[in-house]
Order: sequence, then structure tokens, then C-alpha cells
Amino acid sequence: MRMRATLLPLVLAAAGCTRTVFVVPVATSAAASAPASREVVGTAGALSGSETVNYILGRGLLVPVAGVAVSQLSDSFDEGRDGGRTHRALDILAPRGTPVLAADDGKILRVRPNTLGGNTVYATDPSGRVVYYYAHLDAYRSGLAEGAAIARGDVLGYVGTTGNAPKDTPHLHFQVMSMPANGKYWDGEPINPYPLFLLMHASRR
Repeated sequence: MRMRATLLPLVLAAAGCTRTVFVVPVATSAAASAPASREVVGTAGALSGSETVNYILGRGLLVPVAGVAVSQLSDSFDEGRDGGRTHRALDILAPRGTPVLAADDGKILRVRPNTLGGNTVYATDPSGRVVYYYAHLDAYRSGLAEGAAIARGDVLGYVGTTGNAPKDTPHLHFQVMSMPANGKYWDGEPINPYPLFLLMHASRR
């Protein structure tokens, strides 16, 4: 059965800051059950948020860890983290050394470690509208370089526990963000990929 996404914007105003929340209906299936709707946070104050979500749905995303099916994912987007932070990403568990794959075509923006993420990769789609952040990698693929073109499914690195990840829980920290107008790709508005994965999976059934 094929499905078409209908995005219903709900505007929430608070203390001079407006955030648009897009509710994506998701059909349940034997492969993946979920609530009737999930929230996808988009860019506030303009149509660009809904357009970005629809753009991602139109492109499709690959689950970025080899051998992991959509039905194995869990939604950790709104979970709390140390220091009062909210996760704003998905943790995809897999054995250490499992290949981490490019979720989309595009190019590499940055390949370097940081304190929280450990070994990380920032990438973008071909149009530069979406930012993909891959963190806690055990190692990078040999030859991976900033500015390089990548194709969906290319190996970027390998699942690990670098940075602040629990050392006994290898996983990929995968974040999707809209590209900010100022080009500061590390600071884009997070978009929850979990309901998008569910919706794209259901549309292929």
C-alpha cells in the first residue's frame, strides 16, 4: 500500500519564540508499530520547515547502519541526557565495527572528533538543504575527506563508543537537521527522522 504524507502545522508560541511542529500520520504494520502520529520538529516561522520535511520524504533515507531494519529502530529523539539536554537524535544500536552508511547522497562537510560525539561526520544532501550528523564512530573509513561526494549507502565509518557514549553500548548517534540560512550546519534545527523512516517504510509496502 502506498501512502502520501500529509503534514499539519501546529504553531506553538512561547516567550517570543515560535516553533512549528509537523505531525506526520504513520500507519502501523507488522514490521513497525507506532502511535497514530509522531512529531517532527521543523524550522520555525516559515514554510521552509514543511518543505524540508517533504523534501526528505521525497528523497527517502537509508537507515544508516548496515543490517539494521526500520522495525528495529526506537524513538530516542526527545529523551533526556546529562546536563539537562534533550537528545534530538536517534541512537541506533549495533555491534562495534558495524559499517555506518550514508543515509543520503551528497557531500562530506566535516570529518573530525569532538568531545561529546567522539569521531564524527557532518554531511549534506546534494542541494545543501539537509544536514546529517553521524557520531560515536569507532573509526572512519579509509580516505574519507571533507568535500568528497558520497552516495547513499557508502561506508562512512564504523559503529563505536567514542566521545561520551557508554563504553558498553556501541551505537550510532544519527541526527538530521535543516540547513540554517547562515550556513552554520552544526547548529541547524533538528528534525526527528524516526517517523520519517516509518512513513517511508510503510509507503514501500
